[in-house]
Amino acid sequence: MSDPIRLSLHHVGYAVPEIPPVAQQYVDRYGYRIVSPIIHDPAQTAKIQFLQLPGDSAYLELVAPDSPTSKLANAVRRGGKLHHLCYAVDCLEDTLPHLEANGMVLISQPTPALAFQGRRICWLMDEASLLVELVERRDLTDLCKPLLISDNKENSVSLKDLDDQPHLD
Repeated sequence: MSDPIRLSLHHVGYAVPEIPPVAQQYVDRYGYRIVSPIIHDPAQTAKIQFLQLPGDSAYLELVAPDSPTSKLANAVRRGGKLHHLCYAVDCLEDTLPHLEANGMVLISQPTPALAFQGRRICWLMDEASLLVELVERRDLTDLCKPLLISDNKENSVSLKDLDDQPHLD
């Protein structure tokens, strides 16, 4: 019998039309802290920002379309909603066969992600059309922290800046 896969909830992604007013609402209403800059990821056709409750290990990711033709534009036009769940995993190549054998469909191949300082992500979908993102840990102790505000003094980042960012574990 093979070792079980090790998943941990990393974040919940929520589709919104604009990040700043929604982020402020979560700060005021629930006490979230804004922990990342707004990150533009052209590969995902999105702008994203991570929030976190004090003492919690999981994040809330606000995801907004970067243009009217973004992959997210339709979801936002329908009013925004839960967009995806993200799990941190040890190895994508070990995890994907297990999830696919249990009904998940791979919809995007593993690729480095700007928001996770180059860690690989991939996307799957289940039979109920729930999107699931996987982010790969660098090692067994890696918490897969997103790019944090303290790591980026200009409070914004682009793909070209990725190589200049410190890699957090």
